Amino acid sequence: MSRKDVDIRPEMGLPDVDVDSLPSIQLEELAGESEAELVARGVAYVREFEDIRNKPTILLRNIAAVTVALRLKYDDPGGKSYGYRQAVAGMYRTAGIPADSESGTPAAVRWHAGNLLRKTLTTRELRATGLLETSPSERESDRRALNGAIIKSSRASDEVATSTPRVSKGKGKSTQSAEVVPEQRGHPVKATADHLRLARTVGTVLGQLDTDVIDRHMTDGQRAALDAELADMQAKLTKLRRHSRKRRSKD
Repeated sequence: MSRKDVDIRPEMGLPDVDVDSLPSIQLEELAGESEAELVARGVAYVREFEDIRNKPTILLRNIAAVTVALRLKYDDPGGKSYGYRQAVAGMYRTAGIPADSESGTPAAVRWHAGNLLRKTLTTRELRATGLLETSPSERESDRRALNGAIIKSSRASDEVATSTPRVSKGKGKSTQSAEVVPEQRGHPVKATADHLRLARTVGTVLGQLDTDVIDRHMTDGQRAALDAELADMQAKLTKLRRHSRKRRSKD
């Protein structure tokens, strides 16, 4: 179930309220009812709740369909024309809701309209309009995946820092003669697993970079900054691969 299906109060433009202050039936009122009457009452409440559970999302999608239909009438898929904006503003004004609200019903409608537009327009039409090819729901899913990958990467990095064995180097000792600190001797097995896990999470994070965003939405300066970061990563990867590739069996 998506966030839009669960968090319905902001979508409907309703104020936050203290749930305990809402009117509800009291136990004293039920004390005189029989078991059959209590079960019947429970069945009625369950049915009523199920009837209204998905209505907010359904209504928001219907409003979104209306706004997309208006965009197409104005030949304005991006929703930027004066005529379209006036029509939608009038719709919200008549309903008593500020059309320029960044939260509540208008914001939720824009979210659903964005999803519908990606199902309606071709890739060429989206590009011609200046719209991203990915829908709001897809971008939300990507953000969740990226945040999850970053969290995993951070945890893996912490694990590597604590599990990597410290080495003791005396004066004149070469790297080959360096010894693991005695109290750290149980860590190498875990350290290798942590290193592999960190490498996988780093790859997952890099995989979230969208070439469409890089090609079409970054400025030249932003692309240059990203390229510098990628070049630095590439240099570090090249250095690491010298170590990962050098001890291969010659048998």
